[in-house]
Amino acid sequence: MNKRIIYQTDNGGVAVIIPADCGLTVRQIAEKDVPTGKPFKIVDQADIPADRSQRAAWVVDPADLTDGVGA
Repeated sequence: MNKRIIYQTDNGGVAVIIPADCGLTVRQIAEKDVPTGKPFKIVDQADIPADRSQRAAWVVDPADLTDGVGA
């Protein structure tokens, strides 16, 4: 699966969920696994920086998190 789910953490960082191929859609996984009330965005794997050395510095504009909300 080449999609990733991102959402903003409580401290302003970015959480990345790598969905498993489990019979659910990516949206269903996001609604299930993103914390309740947190908006999320489904992005292509290529949109996530490959260099994880600066991962703590990743940010996301909350206005871009438009694909749904954790249930």
